[in-house]
Amino acid sequence: METDFTPWASLGGGVLIGLAAVLLMGLHGRILGATGILSGLLRLDDPADWSLRAALVAGMAAGPLVFLLVTGAMPAIDLPVSLAEVILGGVIVGIGVSYGGGCTSGHGVCGNARFARRSMVATVTFMATAFATVFVTRHLLGA
Repeated sequence: METDFTPWASLGGGVLIGLAAVLLMGLHGRILGATGILSGLLRLDDPADWSLRAALVAGMAAGPLVFLLVTGAMPAIDLPVSLAEVILGGVIVGIGVSYGGGCTSGHGVCGNARFARRSMVATVTFMATAFATVFVTRHLLGA
C-alpha cells in the first residue's frame, strides 16, 4: 500500500490547529480537545457554552467548504478501507478517548504545550499504538 505524503498540506493543517488552540485558550480560556468539545454538545445546561461548542464543531465541519472556495474543487477523499472499518475504528477511538481522558488534540496539542505529564504519557501511548498498528497491518498482515 502506498501512502501519499503531503508535507505542505500537513504543515498548513498543523499551523491552523495550533493557531485555533492558542486562540481558544487565549480568548475563552478553554482547551481545544475535539472529542470533549463534541461530547459537550450533549449537555444543554449552559447555552453560552453550548453555542461555543457548536461553533467550533461547525468550523471543523466547514473545512471542505473552505477548501472548495480556495481551490474550486472539493477535496479528494480516498479511504483505503471499507466504511465498516471506518466505523469500527471510530468506535475503538471513542472507547480509547473515554479511557484516556481525552483525544490527540487535547493531549497532543494542548496538554503537551502545558507540559502536563498525563498528556505526555497519553501522546506516547497514542503514537506507540499507531506505530504498532501500521507495522502489524502493513508488514505482518500485508494489508
